[in-house]
Amino acid sequence: MAVSAAAGGACVHGGTHTMMKLPTRWIFLRGLTREAVHWGGFVPAFQAAMPGAEVLMLDLPGNGQWHGRQSPMSVAAVVAQCRAELAQRGIAGPHHLLAMSLGAMVATEWARTAPDEVQGCVLINTSFGNFSPFYRRLRPRNYGPLVRGVLLASGPHAAESTVLRLTSNRPGQHQGVVEQWVAARQARPVSGANAVRQLAAAARYRAPRTCPLERMLLLGSAQDGLVSSRCSAAIARAWGCPLVLHPWAGHDLPLDDPAWVAQQIADWAAGRP
Repeated sequence: MAVSAAAGGACVHGGTHTMMKLPTRWIFLRGLTREAVHWGGFVPAFQAAMPGAEVLMLDLPGNGQWHGRQSPMSVAAVVAQCRAELAQRGIAGPHHLLAMSLGAMVATEWARTAPDEVQGCVLINTSFGNFSPFYRRLRPRNYGPLVRGVLLASGPHAAESTVLRLTSNRPGQHQGVVEQWVAARQARPVSGANAVRQLAAAARYRAPRTCPLERMLLLGSAQDGLVSSRCSAAIARAWGCPLVLHPWAGHDLPLDDPAWVAQQIADWAAGRP
């Protein structure tokens, strides 16, 4: 798969671009135990790069506004609930999906099972169990901090501060978001049982061996300390779709460099290489 230089020192793996009309509706899906509020400052950056785009941020069952629901044990069941929510709101496809981590697995399954509803997908720092081993999907050096600093944390502030350190490579620049995350955790707490169920769904999910959609973009962080960027590279190789790697950001790429992510998506959507 070809590798070439890209803006900001990133690398682009394979794939071709085709000109298209800029999509107007985007559905955002976050990852494990996270919710719409965790997109934070990325949303205005995205709207600046994609003027006129409509953004819908869906919370996965068990998270955010749906924290009182039981999280499904399968990604397919999560997709079914997301689709049902849109149907109940009278929102018909096709849509573009922007998702990261567990949300990216949901987007992938959505594209596989209902391709007529999905025009394109952008997947950020995700991994699939049938493409990458467990020690790349979650680097072993994070096991201890996750248990001690999140699961056994002394309180919400300590837990969210640990999450920031694990997911951002510039945590000093984002201390303000910790208070926002703490407020969300206190207002809409995700139960331990739901967290385990989401972990199980992510661990059990097996992605299609071939790309489920013609228009697919992968974005990854070359310096992701939580999930190895080799996971995104494995998907790109199997699917033959483009992958752009950010040179310094952490796992929460939209947090560390929102303008870069938004510009990559805008360029891809417009067919600009």
